[in-house]
Amino acid sequence: MCVSHDVPSLLDITIEEIGQLLQGRTTTSEELVNVYLRRIFEVNDKLRAINEINPDAQAIARELDEERALGMVRGPLHGVPILVKDVIATKDKMNNTAGSVCLIDAQVLEEATIIAKLRTAGAIILGKTNLSEWAGFRSNFETTSLGWSGYGGQGRGAYREDQDPGGSSSGSAVAVSVGLAAAALGTETRGSIIIPAEWNNLVGVKPTLGLVSRHMVIASCPRQDVVGPLARTVTDAAYLLTAIAGKDHSGNDNDTLDQPFKSPPDYTKALDPDALRGARIGVPWNGVLPDLYPAQSTEHLQVIMRSFNESLAVLEAAGATIIHTSFPSLPDTQSENHSADAYICPEQTKGSDSSTPSPQHTYPWDDATTAAYQEPDALLAINTYLSHLFPPSTPLRSLRDLATATAAHPLEQFPPRDISQWAAALSTPLTPSSPEARAAYHSVHHACGPRGVFAALRADRLDALVLPAVFSYHLPAYAGSPVVTVPMGVFGPDVGVAWRKEHDPLLRSVVAGPGMPFGLGFLGARWSEERLLGLAFAFERRTGWRGRVRPGVLPGGELGGAGRVGSGVGDEGNIP
Repeated sequence: MCVSHDVPSLLDITIEEIGQLLQGRTTTSEELVNVYLRRIFEVNDKLRAINEINPDAQAIARELDEERALGMVRGPLHGVPILVKDVIATKDKMNNTAGSVCLIDAQVLEEATIIAKLRTAGAIILGKTNLSEWAGFRSNFETTSLGWSGYGGQGRGAYREDQDPGGSSSGSAVAVSVGLAAAALGTETRGSIIIPAEWNNLVGVKPTLGLVSRHMVIASCPRQDVVGPLARTVTDAAYLLTAIAGKDHSGNDNDTLDQPFKSPPDYTKALDPDALRGARIGVPWNGVLPDLYPAQSTEHLQVIMRSFNESLAVLEAAGATIIHTSFPSLPDTQSENHSADAYICPEQTKGSDSSTPSPQHTYPWDDATTAAYQEPDALLAINTYLSHLFPPSTPLRSLRDLATATAAHPLEQFPPRDISQWAAALSTPLTPSSPEARAAYHSVHHACGPRGVFAALRADRLDALVLPAVFSYHLPAYAGSPVVTVPMGVFGPDVGVAWRKEHDPLLRSVVAGPGMPFGLGFLGARWSEERLLGLAFAFERRTGWRGRVRPGVLPGGELGGAGRVGSGVGDEGNIP
């Protein structure tokens, strides 16, 4: 889709195309920022994807335009507007709130390592995106909704009315899906990049734990939390991952010191359209978990599985060898029949009202085991972050202070949206170093890594595993291993609508329905991002699903036709 001569629409434009337009002086970074701001202000009341605009974005863009005019181009992200999730600290005029109104005006003493890397690469930090408040670590899921925060409100996906945006990196995904920035950063503990990417027709990269520094990124579980890109193409995701990856030698994230390379690779060099030729790709069929499918609708699950089987044929036609395998640590729940019709959800009603899926089986990541380390981890992580805030700017110094302030603030919608996860963390007798916490983490990690992802890869000498994206993130979350998701299909007009809490005006959302996209997940060993990105790129080139599924909400501003946004835009920073 082009809007003026050969200028691509901002709905589809790639980072490479932006660079070409900037280098050819067809546009400027300042114009690009202005048009993105126009698009944000046009649709954000409906989508609630953006929490704040950087009031200095236009000035930064002008500076970068001046550098380019002098022949000083820092790299492929020079002058490219990027959004970041509102848990990633920036030392500028923007807040870092985790979606909480209680952290408005709280100033950080330093900014995130990855923000410094993006600035060095020439990226423009355009704004902060909405999210599930505190990255989903606040409320019992039965009392809240994905993509809601007290600061940002209820985020929505753009592919149908009342669409659940996925979480917790909801705003980053929704914003990129409708062209409010070139790309964005999200964070993931379990599924918080992969699910929003899938539900918003994007590429998402959940990297190996330790590939990207988390310093000054609000965490809830440092043993699992990662930062990764959300982008419209695999190539754009590779550019962003290349910019933020690397060791943090400051001592602020020692997990990055485990990297097996002196400096991370340029991930764009791995993008080979023939990467699937000769690849050995495993399908761990017992990793398809109908009882954990969010929509709890057999109708929708079978659509996904039909597309998945068609995708396996695409991989095979491209030269890959498909090997049927399994995760040794999971129950062998699926027979030899892998047809779509063989997959049935426990709750199988068309147009069902889904709630939290009720597992029929016991999995290694059961709530009691994971809580034994996640609760003390979260308590320490949040207390540590609050200790890095400039003292006069906030009275909050601990999770207990935060819980008290949250319960008292009307915009935080307490008690309907409870603070039960915080209450559990505050009451745990354990610390992150307690033997019980260590044993619990070791148990889950061993089952999902050495007896899960890594065992399946090793048994058949595989390059990667593939699963529908909605099932791809469970084991890698605990194994610390990477996942790359890429668009795979869309629900057609003949399927029903699956709601979550349809009759609850506070929490209702559509989790599956006509026009909503879904994805394919590539899983690999630790530090295998190059291989996974190459495979995903080759699949993307052969299918082009991103361009075949269009959102229902489309902003109108485009390069060459939007005019200049007035100087007052973004002066107050936050989006009303």
